[in-house]
Amino acid sequence: MAWILFALVCLSAYLLGAIPTAYLFGKAKKGIDIREHGSGNVGATNAFRVLGKLPGILVLVIDVAKGAVAVTLLPQLIKPITPLAYSWLPALLGILAIAGHIWTPFLRFKGGKGVATSLGVFLFLDPVSTLIALGVWIASLLLFRYVSVSSILAAITLPIAIVSFLRPFPIVLISSIDCIIICYMHKSNLRKLLLGTEKKIGKTS
Repeated sequence: MAWILFALVCLSAYLLGAIPTAYLFGKAKKGIDIREHGSGNVGATNAFRVLGKLPGILVLVIDVAKGAVAVTLLPQLIKPITPLAYSWLPALLGILAIAGHIWTPFLRFKGGKGVATSLGVFLFLDPVSTLIALGVWIASLLLFRYVSVSSILAAITLPIAIVSFLRPFPIVLISSIDCIIICYMHKSNLRKLLLGTEKKIGKTS
């Protein structure tokens, strides 16, 4: 019975992350499919560009909250199967929420790039390392004005910081996996950077 509950909680984390916030806001606010506008991405950055500041902020907050809920509230729904399994549970639920955001079944498994939901996950798993990565994100955005570059640099910084602070292995592992996934999800942005066609923050054309 405990294993069934464990499986349901894992599924809940994935489906929570899979809620396509930017898509729903696009439909509600402008009656559009956000995938057909801007970068075509179902994430906070494209929501800012296509829907405006307030919807963009709301999308960002909700996407961050999805990750936060996955690692804070969902683990409380299940009693420890074993101490070892329970020590892995928040990390597992966090990576499942991130995966749900990126590969949402509600949009044929094509969602956002996972940055905002990752922020929500790691803010609670390791706040110090996450704030360092967030600082790198902000500094690189001010310097280069590319959200994609900032996201990649922050994703790389996070596992380095986590390892430096000797955090538990489950957090080290999922931060490393998350880094690889986020860098992979930005491969099209890297191509645009090489071609000189990547959009800077504040520009719509």
